[in-house]
Amino acid sequence: MTASQGSRAMQMEELNALIDKTATLMVQYERRGAQIDARLQSLGEALQGLTQMLPAVVRDSAKGLLQTLPGEMADTVRAGLGQSMGMYRQNMDAAGADITRAARALAGQIDQLRSLHRRLIWKVTAAAVVTLALLLGGGAWLSMHYTRVIHDEQLSAELMKAYNGADVVLCGDGLLCANVDGRHARYGERGQYLPVKPR
Repeated sequence: MTASQGSRAMQMEELNALIDKTATLMVQYERRGAQIDARLQSLGEALQGLTQMLPAVVRDSAKGLLQTLPGEMADTVRAGLGQSMGMYRQNMDAAGADITRAARALAGQIDQLRSLHRRLIWKVTAAAVVTLALLLGGGAWLSMHYTRVIHDEQLSAELMKAYNGADVVLCGDGLLCANVDGRHARYGERGQYLPVKPR
């Protein structure tokens, strides 16, 4: 496994952990919402049961007291709801802050990956350009080198062809003797060379 693959695996693990944490927060949010609904329903049922249990006689005799009771109950319910809503807001704010931090961290990691990708593209491009330049330079050098070799070999081949066609033999003491044509013109700066007769 390369370093970039390891880094990607680590980033995927962090992303999975963030997703798990967000899912846990959403489950807690739904659970608390259900608890609030259950509490409100039980308060409503308790209120309804209380009003049904009071006898009509007590209701008539305590009319003034009962007139203040709905206001007190409303205040109690309002206070309970306010407390529950405050806790709900705090939990939602904390969850929102966690999600914001996680999103910023994820955005930073994405920016790092983009930067790494750009650097990698530049490195690959530079390596390709250098390789191409080396190939072109090597090809040009080989072309010039073998052009010189071919030229030299052509001269050697022409010289060997002329030697093979000339009437030349080894004389005593390793000397080279030739059957020259004295009727031809002489060559060289002082006219010291005569053409060799063909075999």
